[in-house]
Amino acid sequence: MQILLYLCSMKLVFATNNAHKLDEVRRILPQEVEVLSLEQVGFLHDIDETGTTLAENSRIKAEAVAKFLVESGKWKEEGPDGVFADDTGLEIEALGGKPGVYTARWAGEPAANRRKALQELADKPNRAAQFRTVVTLIDRTGTRQVDGIVRGRIATEERGDGGFGYDPVFIPEGYDRTFAELPAEIKNTISHRARAMSELKKLLQLS
Repeated sequence: MQILLYLCSMKLVFATNNAHKLDEVRRILPQEVEVLSLEQVGFLHDIDETGTTLAENSRIKAEAVAKFLVESGKWKEEGPDGVFADDTGLEIEALGGKPGVYTARWAGEPAANRRKALQELADKPNRAAQFRTVVTLIDRTGTRQVDGIVRGRIATEERGDGGFGYDPVFIPEGYDRTFAELPAEIKNTISHRARAMSELKKLLQLS
Protein backbone atom coordinates (compact mmCIF):
# COMPACT_ATOMS: atom_id res chain seq x y z
CA MET A 1 0.00 0.00 0.00
CA GLN A 2 1.56 3.27 -1.12
CA ILE A 3 0.19 6.38 0.54
CA LEU A 4 1.63 9.86 0.13
CA LEU A 5 1.79 12.00 3.25
CA TYR A 6 2.13 15.77 2.99
CA LEU A 7 2.84 18.17 5.83
CA CYS A 8 0.60 20.88 4.39
CA SER A 9 -3.00 20.70 3.19
CA MET A 10 -3.18 17.17 4.53
CA LYS A 11 -6.33 15.11 4.02
CA LEU A 12 -7.10 12.40 6.52
CA VAL A 13 -10.16 10.18 6.65
CA PHE A 14 -11.60 9.73 10.13
CA ALA A 15 -13.14 6.25 10.34
CA THR A 16 -16.24 7.10 12.34
CA ASN A 17 -19.95 7.55 11.78
CA ASN A 18 -20.30 9.54 14.98
CA ALA A 19 -21.04 13.14 14.00
CA HIS A 20 -20.16 14.41 17.50
CA LYS A 21 -16.73 12.79 17.41
CA LEU A 22 -16.13 14.07 13.88
CA ASP A 23 -16.95 17.63 14.91
CA GLU A 24 -14.79 17.37 18.04
CA VAL A 25 -11.76 16.09 16.13
CA ARG A 26 -12.13 18.77 13.46
CA ARG A 27 -12.01 21.38 16.23
CA ILE A 28 -8.94 19.80 17.82
CA LEU A 29 -6.70 19.18 14.80
CA PRO A 30 -4.98 22.16 13.14
CA GLN A 31 -6.51 23.87 10.13
CA GLU A 32 -3.93 22.44 7.72
CA VAL A 33 -5.49 19.02 8.27
CA GLU A 34 -8.71 18.43 6.38
CA VAL A 35 -10.63 15.71 8.21
CA LEU A 36 -12.86 13.79 5.80
CA SER A 37 -15.90 11.86 6.93
CA LEU A 38 -16.72 8.34 5.78
CA GLU A 39 -19.64 9.75 3.81
CA GLN A 40 -17.32 12.12 1.94
CA VAL A 41 -15.21 9.21 0.67
CA GLY A 42 -18.20 6.98 -0.07
CA PHE A 43 -17.72 4.45 2.70
CA LEU A 44 -21.26 3.44 3.64
CA HIS A 45 -20.62 0.09 5.30
CA ASP A 46 -20.94 -0.99 8.91
CA ILE A 47 -17.74 -2.17 10.56
CA ASP A 48 -17.93 -5.09 12.97
CA GLU A 49 -15.90 -4.17 16.04
CA THR A 50 -14.93 -7.70 17.01
CA GLY A 51 -11.80 -6.83 18.98
CA THR A 52 -11.44 -7.54 22.67
CA THR A 53 -9.38 -4.41 23.33
CA LEU A 54 -9.60 -0.74 22.37
CA ALA A 55 -6.41 -1.11 20.33
CA GLU A 56 -7.84 -4.00 18.32
CA ASN A 57 -11.10 -2.22 17.53
CA SER A 58 -9.28 0.96 16.55
CA ARG A 59 -7.09 -1.01 14.15
CA ILE A 60 -10.05 -2.94 12.71
CA LYS A 61 -11.84 0.29 11.79
CA ALA A 62 -8.79 1.96 10.26
CA GLU A 63 -7.88 -1.13 8.23
CA ALA A 64 -11.44 -1.54 6.92
CA VAL A 65 -11.54 2.00 5.56
CA ALA A 66 -8.00 1.85 4.19
CA LYS A 67 -8.82 -1.38 2.35
CA PHE A 68 -11.96 0.21 0.88
CA LEU A 69 -10.04 3.25 -0.37
CA VAL A 70 -7.35 1.12 -2.00
CA GLU A 71 -9.77 -1.35 -3.62
CA SER A 72 -12.07 1.41 -4.88
CA GLY A 73 -9.16 3.30 -6.42
CA LYS A 74 -9.79 6.36 -4.25
CA TRP A 75 -6.40 6.26 -2.56
CA LYS A 76 -4.39 7.88 -5.31
CA GLU A 77 -1.93 10.76 -5.32
CA GLU A 78 -4.72 13.33 -5.26
CA GLY A 79 -6.72 11.41 -2.66
CA PRO A 80 -6.51 11.15 1.13
CA ASP A 81 -3.06 11.04 2.73
CA GLY A 82 -4.08 8.64 5.44
CA VAL A 83 -6.80 7.09 7.54
CA PHE A 84 -7.20 7.17 11.28
CA ALA A 85 -9.68 5.60 13.64
CA ASP A 86 -10.23 5.71 17.35
CA ASP A 87 -11.81 3.55 19.98
CA THR A 88 -12.60 4.95 23.38
CA GLY A 89 -13.34 3.24 26.66
CA LEU A 90 -14.55 4.37 30.05
CA GLU A 91 -12.69 2.40 32.69
CA ILE A 92 -14.30 2.53 36.16
CA GLU A 93 -11.96 1.46 38.94
CA ALA A 94 -14.59 0.01 41.31
CA LEU A 95 -16.00 -2.09 38.45
CA GLY A 96 -12.66 -3.65 37.55
CA GLY A 97 -12.20 -1.45 34.49
CA LYS A 98 -15.68 -1.93 33.06
CA PRO A 99 -17.26 -1.06 30.70
CA GLY A 100 -13.93 -0.73 28.82
CA VAL A 101 -14.12 -2.02 25.27
CA TYR A 102 -17.92 -2.30 25.60
CA THR A 103 -18.35 1.35 26.61
CA ALA A 104 -20.50 2.45 23.66
CA ARG A 105 -22.83 -0.55 23.87
CA TRP A 106 -22.81 -1.33 27.62
CA ALA A 107 -26.56 -0.89 28.06
CA GLY A 108 -27.56 -0.26 24.45
CA GLU A 109 -27.63 3.51 23.96
CA PRO A 110 -26.07 6.63 25.53
CA ALA A 111 -28.78 7.52 28.07
CA ALA A 112 -29.05 3.91 29.21
CA ASN A 113 -25.26 3.65 29.45
CA ARG A 114 -25.14 6.66 31.77
CA ARG A 115 -27.93 5.29 33.95
CA LYS A 116 -26.12 1.97 34.22
CA ALA A 117 -22.89 3.68 35.33
CA LEU A 118 -24.76 5.59 38.05
CA GLN A 119 -26.65 2.48 39.17
CA GLU A 120 -23.53 0.30 39.32
CA LEU A 121 -21.79 2.87 41.55
CA ALA A 122 -24.78 3.75 43.72
CA ASP A 123 -23.41 1.93 46.79
CA LYS A 124 -19.69 2.33 46.07
CA PRO A 125 -17.59 5.09 47.67
CA ASN A 126 -14.84 4.75 45.06
CA ARG A 127 -15.99 6.62 41.96
CA ALA A 128 -12.57 6.92 40.28
CA ALA A 129 -12.60 6.41 36.52
CA GLN A 130 -10.66 7.24 33.40
CA PHE A 131 -11.37 7.65 29.72
CA ARG A 132 -8.85 6.15 27.31
CA THR A 133 -8.74 6.70 23.55
CA VAL A 134 -6.59 4.61 21.24
CA VAL A 135 -5.95 6.01 17.75
CA THR A 136 -4.72 3.97 14.81
CA LEU A 137 -3.10 5.83 11.91
CA ILE A 138 -2.45 4.19 8.55
CA ASP A 139 -0.21 6.19 6.21
CA ARG A 140 2.77 5.60 3.92
CA THR A 141 4.96 4.61 6.86
CA GLY A 142 2.60 1.82 7.85
CA THR A 143 0.31 1.39 10.83
CA ARG A 144 0.94 3.14 14.13
CA GLN A 145 -1.02 3.61 17.33
CA VAL A 146 -1.12 6.24 20.06
CA ASP A 147 -3.39 6.80 23.01
CA GLY A 148 -4.65 9.48 25.36
CA ILE A 149 -5.96 9.19 28.92
CA VAL A 150 -7.88 11.57 31.17
CA ARG A 151 -8.51 10.59 34.77
CA GLY A 152 -11.42 11.71 36.87
CA ARG A 153 -14.49 10.41 38.64
CA ILE A 154 -18.12 9.53 38.02
CA ALA A 155 -20.62 12.11 39.29
CA THR A 156 -23.55 11.06 41.49
CA GLU A 157 -26.04 12.35 38.91
CA GLU A 158 -26.14 13.60 35.35
CA ARG A 159 -25.10 17.23 34.97
CA GLY A 160 -24.90 19.50 31.94
CA ASP A 161 -26.33 19.36 28.45
CA GLY A 162 -23.18 19.60 26.33
CA GLY A 163 -20.98 16.91 24.85
CA PHE A 164 -22.17 13.37 24.19
CA GLY A 165 -21.95 9.83 25.50
CA TYR A 166 -20.89 9.71 29.15
CA ASP A 167 -19.97 13.42 29.28
CA PRO A 168 -22.82 14.32 31.71
CA VAL A 169 -21.49 11.88 34.36
CA PHE A 170 -17.71 12.23 34.00
CA ILE A 171 -15.83 14.86 36.02
CA PRO A 172 -12.21 15.25 34.82
CA GLU A 173 -9.41 15.50 37.36
CA GLY A 174 -8.80 19.09 38.50
CA TYR A 175 -12.36 20.23 37.76
CA ASP A 176 -15.67 20.21 39.63
CA ARG A 177 -17.80 20.17 36.49
CA THR A 178 -18.65 17.32 34.15
CA PHE A 179 -17.48 17.27 30.54
CA ALA A 180 -21.07 18.17 29.61
CA GLU A 181 -20.85 21.32 31.76
CA LEU A 182 -17.46 22.47 30.51
CA PRO A 183 -17.19 24.73 27.44
CA ALA A 184 -16.05 22.88 24.32
CA GLU A 185 -12.85 24.93 24.16
CA ILE A 186 -11.83 23.58 27.58
CA LYS A 187 -12.91 20.00 26.99
CA ASN A 188 -11.10 19.95 23.65
CA THR A 189 -7.79 20.71 25.38
CA ILE A 190 -8.00 18.23 28.28
CA SER A 191 -10.06 15.29 27.05
CA HIS A 192 -8.79 11.80 26.30
CA ARG A 193 -9.49 12.38 22.61
CA ALA A 194 -7.64 15.71 22.67
CA ARG A 195 -4.62 14.03 24.23
CA ALA A 196 -4.72 11.21 21.68
CA MET A 197 -4.99 13.78 18.87
CA SER A 198 -1.96 15.57 20.31
CA GLU A 199 -0.01 12.33 19.98
CA LEU A 200 -1.37 11.90 16.44
CA LYS A 201 -0.09 15.35 15.54
CA LYS A 202 3.37 14.25 16.65
CA LEU A 203 3.19 11.24 14.34
CA LEU A 204 2.24 13.57 11.49
CA GLN A 205 5.04 15.96 12.44
CA LEU A 206 2.59 18.79 12.99
CA SER A 207 3.27 21.51 15.56
